[in-house]
Amino acid sequence: MGEGFFDTVVVGDGPGGYVAAIRASQLGMRTAVIERDQLGGICLNWGCIPTKALLRTSEIHHLLHELEDYGLVAREVGFDLEKLVARSRRVARRLAGGVRQLLKKHRVDVLEGHARLAAPGRLLVERRAAGPMELRATRIVLATGARPRTLPGLEPDGERVWTYKEAMVPKALPERLLVVGSGAIGIEFASFYRDLGCEVSVVEILPEILPAEDEEIAAAARRVFEKQGIRILTGTSVRGISVRGSRLSAELERSGGETEELTCDRVILAVGITGNVEDLGLEGTRVRVEQGHIQVNRWLETDEPGVHAIGDVVGPPWLAHKASHEGVLCVERIAGVAGVEPLDPSHVPGCTYCRPQIASVGLTERAARQAGREVKVGRFPFAANGKAVALGEAEGLVKTLFDARTGELLGAHLFGHEVTELIQGFAIARALETTEAELIKTIFPHPTLSEAMHESVLAAYGRALHV
Repeated sequence: MGEGFFDTVVVGDGPGGYVAAIRASQLGMRTAVIERDQLGGICLNWGCIPTKALLRTSEIHHLLHELEDYGLVAREVGFDLEKLVARSRRVARRLAGGVRQLLKKHRVDVLEGHARLAAPGRLLVERRAAGPMELRATRIVLATGARPRTLPGLEPDGERVWTYKEAMVPKALPERLLVVGSGAIGIEFASFYRDLGCEVSVVEILPEILPAEDEEIAAAARRVFEKQGIRILTGTSVRGISVRGSRLSAELERSGGETEELTCDRVILAVGITGNVEDLGLEGTRVRVEQGHIQVNRWLETDEPGVHAIGDVVGPPWLAHKASHEGVLCVERIAGVAGVEPLDPSHVPGCTYCRPQIASVGLTERAARQAGREVKVGRFPFAANGKAVALGEAEGLVKTLFDARTGELLGAHLFGHEVTELIQGFAIARALETTEAELIKTIFPHPTLSEAMHESVLAAYGRALHV
């Protein structure tokens, strides 16, 4: 059995793991990363990146059917599903190769295999291409990610009931699709398949879709999605699914007790995720696992000395950029870098890449008021923004929330074209503790979608100029 010593060993090579490994190497630590599947993790290979490639294709497909609105003419518009899927896989492979090169550039040792905690400061690695190896490490960072949750009676079978993996590589388009769950993943797949012409229904057990978003934004999004032809059933659960000939029959139950039988060809299960905490050797350690996630303190330390955890395996928000931030925070804390601060979850922006997009940072209006804040609210519709109208993308709005006493930007919530590219402006404003005074004085370029951000701030203080 081989053996090696490292200052830091990272278990898992997703956006949290590989970033943690690179930063640790930059700080002078001898570092290794262990990955049992694909470099880049779920995000790069089966999540963030390839889904955006698919959504870009479906957006173009939608635009090609709206050409007359732009004075253009095209006939026999269609798509090749096999090529569509192949493009998304090429994008993922290209970036996975980029991660490998980054790790090589930063002199991070890469081991392909499955790692378990064997003893304090020791890991046993079952390698795919070689024999087992024991690693000794001063610090161990668990970045093992998460996987889709399942529901009793709705277990994915890879054929008719899909997780996100099967939904990304369909061999044929379903005529009728049922999406169970209306969080970011569910809504993105509903948008993708609807724009390719599928009949889509979304079932959500809670009273409204997009439960992590501001209620007003979620309601606006629902109206647009329903106008697009997506059927949305809130306050509804799936009691079971049965095979009826070549199709599936889903038994739905409303919160009031009434039932409905919904016929579909495929089901996508998007009801959340649970951490990959199994078979890591945690049983003989002080590491605590609760509700499928490793418990850590604000410095990402577990109760086991020398063992840290970051990213999806430690719980929400389950976002790649949160995992990357935690990776840097964790190893800088280990290295004793001055000025390191714990993560403030309210500074983490959230993005949903449906059509139109949704993005937010900070408190929702409900959360702000429940916290006892006196709130000033600003709203500005994209229908009054010149760039949005010129683009033919005038649906949606920007909503901003300020503390009425201090002017603190409490939250920002956007629904509209490419708002995932705009939210970072408000994220920076929150990080810098900007008030309404600085935002009002800021000059926003014209004509841009970003002007709607400025107008929303102005509107909160009764100063909007274009509505």
